[in-house]
Amino acid sequence: MLHQSSLPARRAAAAAGGVLLLAALGINAPAHAASYGTPTIGLSVSYLSGAVGASGDPAVTVTVAQSGADAAELGVAASASSKPSVAGTGDVTVTGTGGTRKLTVAAHGRGYTDLTVKVTGLGGKTATRTLHYAASAAVQNAADTRYLTGSSDSSAAVDVGGGYVVVADDESNTLRLYDRSASGGPVRSWDVGSELGVSKEIDIEGAARAGDTIYWTGSLGNNKDGEYKSPRNTVFTTKVTGSGAATQLTVGGSYRKLRDDLVAWDKANGNRLGFAAGTADGEAPKQIDGFNIEGLEFAPGSKTTVYLGFRAPLVPPKAGGKALIVPVTNFDKVAGSGAKAVMGAPIELDLGGLSIRDIRKNDADQYLIVAGSWAADDNSDPYALYTWDGVASHAPVERTELPTADPGGWEAVVDVPDLTVPGARAQLITDAGSADLYGDGTEAKDLDHAEWKKSRAVWFTVGG
Repeated sequence: MLHQSSLPARRAAAAAGGVLLLAALGINAPAHAASYGTPTIGLSVSYLSGAVGASGDPAVTVTVAQSGADAAELGVAASASSKPSVAGTGDVTVTGTGGTRKLTVAAHGRGYTDLTVKVTGLGGKTATRTLHYAASAAVQNAADTRYLTGSSDSSAAVDVGGGYVVVADDESNTLRLYDRSASGGPVRSWDVGSELGVSKEIDIEGAARAGDTIYWTGSLGNNKDGEYKSPRNTVFTTKVTGSGAATQLTVGGSYRKLRDDLVAWDKANGNRLGFAAGTADGEAPKQIDGFNIEGLEFAPGSKTTVYLGFRAPLVPPKAGGKALIVPVTNFDKVAGSGAKAVMGAPIELDLGGLSIRDIRKNDADQYLIVAGSWAADDNSDPYALYTWDGVASHAPVERTELPTADPGGWEAVVDVPDLTVPGARAQLITDAGSADLYGDGTEAKDLDHAEWKKSRAVWFTVGG
């Protein structure tokens, strides 16, 4: 009796016969899963910093591949978190298709976590990489805040057009180029120390631009232990070529005796400002009668005379004293070719007992002054933003108090918009080197990984 086989059985038999026929003819059958290699996965960075509630936190580029498979068929996701209270797998978003994806993290707690990022390929094969993630706390003005990573000790900033800024660091001799609109690391950087012949920090604190030249100054003061360190007595120039993301800097001239010139000038005028005492051996710079420069900007209508803005001393050196500016009338030649400095009459400004932490102007000679304590390295004392016209006999006007609830002291103004335009905004940058960003008691400047170091750049309305 004949029995009719089922349809699946007949198909299986036919397939088996086909395989035998192909084998007999010397033709290999498809390998399917056996031909898929182990997938690969790479991260553009291994360490990343974010912030709770941040806008525009940096993204990580994820690259994936698998032999024998189209990259579009691979899955990428976070598969584990060592501390979900900081950021869990559900807080990780991966976008894009193909071999390159973008990964972002939305933190909801301060601290550290290791995120496992997994690629799942065909044939069930997988591979992983670890992203070491650190999240700082939520801040005020979060929507207007960006984080400049790679350094926490931002100290001076100069706009170079196209939405980019060059930022100095007072803990190193490195200048960094950042996109002002986005959080993340520098586009490029320049270590100027070797070209200037210095191996220790210049303690760069001020900058001003005239044409294609940026002028930079060290603090000129002693170090925190009251010791004279010659690299701090440095002013120098960089020439700018290009703009925006294509900006390039070339070191130009320098001078290492401006502090000496200032002390000698003050002595010749009766030691009225106390520069000799403020620079004496054993004197710390950040005292009410100390010696420390933090602001540099050109005088109205000039490309040769600069204003040196002092963090210390106040004049007179007591509570309620005035902030000090000393004009240097030939600064282009001082920094450019090493000429001895020529000083003008000192200017005293009433900033409510605060001193100058930065000074910046626009082409219309409208000035913004960041006023802060001569003492504080963080935000433990008040900060305020003043407008001024650069005229010695005219008083500055307080525009707004600056918030102090978040980590970092206000340190730099990137540029000055037309202050007569309602709603015009200026971007200010903090020095967060002394801040405990992640709640473990470590100051930002001492963090092990540069990617976790950062300063805040915040937009404030100043016009109208």
